[in-house]
Amino acid sequence: MLADLDYFYAQVEERRDPPLIGTPVVVCVYSGRTEDSGVVATANYAARGYGVKSGIPISLAKKRLAGTNAKFLPMDHDFYKQASDRVMAILKRNADEFEQVSIDEAYLDVSARSAGFQEAATLARSIKDEVRASESLTLSIGVGPNKVVAKIASDVKRPDGLTVVKDGDTKAFLSPLPVERLVGIGKKTSERMGEMGIRTIGELAAFDHAVLVKEFGRALGSYFHKASNGEDEEPVHERGEKESISRIVTLKEDTKNPEKILDAAYRLCEETMAKVRDRRLLFRRVGIIAITTDLTIRMRDKSLTAPTDDLQIMRRTVKELLERYLAGNRQELRRVGVHVSGLVRRTEGQSQLTGFL
Repeated sequence: MLADLDYFYAQVEERRDPPLIGTPVVVCVYSGRTEDSGVVATANYAARGYGVKSGIPISLAKKRLAGTNAKFLPMDHDFYKQASDRVMAILKRNADEFEQVSIDEAYLDVSARSAGFQEAATLARSIKDEVRASESLTLSIGVGPNKVVAKIASDVKRPDGLTVVKDGDTKAFLSPLPVERLVGIGKKTSERMGEMGIRTIGELAAFDHAVLVKEFGRALGSYFHKASNGEDEEPVHERGEKESISRIVTLKEDTKNPEKILDAAYRLCEETMAKVRDRRLLFRRVGIIAITTDLTIRMRDKSLTAPTDDLQIMRRTVKELLERYLAGNRQELRRVGVHVSGLVRRTEGQSQLTGFL
């Protein structure tokens, strides 16, 4: 399952002040330069009806909502975090394996406690009812055979939606959808695919794998091929369950320029590796942390074939994860981070090249 709280910040504000329900509500990240400088973090559906969405300037949002009784509220991150923690505790209690990916979104593996998709759907409804009863919040849930399908399914019906895609229905579900619905495909990538005659996920699934690799690189090309065919072997795993080492930095300026972000990330790789080797450790997973201008935190990581302390493997994996993230996300980054986990003690004579095995 992928469980995603609906328009989370604004929904929490509606719960805190019920008269806001039905009113356009815009939660903002103010820069402090002027009264209207900054960006929209999120907006409720009443505001979205006027074209207000995450990432647009506050000044533009005010123009679009001129003449309405819209409320513009500053971010209250601590308050939102408290609400998130309570919801995530409910989700985790109902999962065999749990993976929180942001303040308002989490994957749940329910394979062991559900005999099939019908039982999984019943469990999803129970989770939604429990969150509504205890927190007065709604969330949308997608149920599928893997993460890729569950993520897309969670976006089909909003707010307060539930979409179940059974194993045998995956291709029929994905095929007619536009390619940009696939995680990792942003505006530029979808435009390039359009030039190649690829407009739907079904057309991407049928496209020559070798040509995709040539056009987008080995990692992304292979990912596009597998994901469009509904294939994803990435497990749901607990983040922060085991000790990790991480480094994070504020970028010199808000940016979505891959070269600037990668340059900062590579420096973090060197700093992280220094800590790993100083403590005589090896790592099994490499990850990135992306913090956007609205302070949304996104984490992506990847398992290696074997524990290693090889800097080039870390750099290559970070590059792959960042390229995939940036391809599917339009917001500028404010901070970027690198982390390694699955740490084990390096024994005498253990090769630094084990990550290639």
